[in-house]
Amino acid sequence: MRLATRMKITYAIVFIVPLLLMVLAFTGIGRVELNALRQKYDMEETKVEMLFNPFEVLEHMSSSIVDELSAVGEADPDRLEDVSYLQVMNERLENYSSFLVLRKNGEVFYSGQDSGGDPDAADVVVQNSESSYITGTDPYHLKQIDFFFSDGSEGTIQIMTPVASVAEQVEKMLLKVCVAALVILLAVSAMAFFWLYQSIVQPLEKLKRAAVNIKEGNLDFNVITDTEDEIGEVCTAFEEMRIKLKAQIDVSMQYEKDNKELISNISHDLKTPITAIKGYVEGIRDGVADSPEKMDKYIRTIYNKATDMDKLIDELFLYSKLDSNSMNYNFVKLNLKGYFEDCVDEISLDLESRGLEFIYKNYVPDNVIIIADPEQLKRVINNIVGNSVKYMDRVPGRISIFIKDEPEFVQVEIHDNGKGIAKSELPHIFERCYRTDASRNSSKGGSGLGLSIAKKIIEEHGGKIWANSVEGEGTTMSFVLRKYKECVTYE
Repeated sequence: MRLATRMKITYAIVFIVPLLLMVLAFTGIGRVELNALRQKYDMEETKVEMLFNPFEVLEHMSSSIVDELSAVGEADPDRLEDVSYLQVMNERLENYSSFLVLRKNGEVFYSGQDSGGDPDAADVVVQNSESSYITGTDPYHLKQIDFFFSDGSEGTIQIMTPVASVAEQVEKMLLKVCVAALVILLAVSAMAFFWLYQSIVQPLEKLKRAAVNIKEGNLDFNVITDTEDEIGEVCTAFEEMRIKLKAQIDVSMQYEKDNKELISNISHDLKTPITAIKGYVEGIRDGVADSPEKMDKYIRTIYNKATDMDKLIDELFLYSKLDSNSMNYNFVKLNLKGYFEDCVDEISLDLESRGLEFIYKNYVPDNVIIIADPEQLKRVINNIVGNSVKYMDRVPGRISIFIKDEPEFVQVEIHDNGKGIAKSELPHIFERCYRTDASRNSSKGGSGLGLSIAKKIIEEHGGKIWANSVEGEGTTMSFVLRKYKECVTYE
């Protein structure tokens, strides 16, 4: 569920639901309280207004007693001079917090108040045609019945009820309603808060813990949430960021490890020719090369070792430029046939001098053009052929170059019949400084960067390179280059 929808539902829960529940609670409590009022104050009917207005209660209370006294005043007024009857009626009124006062010709004949007196009848405020109130320190509600005794004297029955007693009862009812409303509001708010906590606060807590983990360098955790709202999307994005960051750090650590390994390998490979050079120089200084032939051999060996070092440094420098993407390529249009014929002329002479058989086949039409850097492409071919020569263990050894035609590209295959590469090592041969021989005695020469350099150059040409090999039979290195096509425009 979307967070916006949750917020709308929460708004409804917090405001609309409590309102509905309070209406239901008020209705239920009101019915109970009105029924209690009807029984407690002897009322014929009850109204909702009585729950908020104590004067409404005063208007309708003691209705049966008032009706009875009115009937007696009309039918048998002399009975009202019977004090015992008045006491009985007053005791009934006391159940409703009221008392009875009977006046005859304006004088108090009977008073049911415990103090024996009665409120000052002169201080009367008339509210309507049916009710009056006696003001003062303790205000009273007054119900008055006028009649005539049999001797013609005026009689007045006054039923007085302290306003405070009824107001207190109404206040208790209102308090119950308020408490019920407060309980409903708190309960609904708690449910809404718990719901929001589950959907918002808990995922945010996960994000907080994730941020702390990242700050402390710990990326071995996950931020997984089963919500599909906006916060869930943030958690998913955070998790993707963590995975990518971890991958980048792993790559960086691997890169640093490879750099250390590269430095170690290059140091080892440089140390070997330097040791040899020092040995031969010391031989010359000590007079071991005591003939022109030995001197020539020593000097030639020193030169060769220095040349190997120079090549090693050149390859390292080239790889660093390729690795940092700072290599400047000189891409030009090349006729495939002419370019490879020049390359194989150089290669064939070198291989023949080493006693190796060389085969070249070009199955591509003469007019095929490619876009390439001729110097770097030649470096790729030389590196692959050099690797084949380095690990050749067959007699006679054979190296073949085949160029095949494809609809969109040309495929160059360089095959040898050497010792081949183990299946487990084949995926790693394009890694820098990787050598298939376990020992690093540099007996084969080279830096271990040749194939990784070839891979980077081919990829910069928009192609790809791969290898197939069978141990004991030989290896085939293949790479593809896209053909150049003229863009034809029509006017």
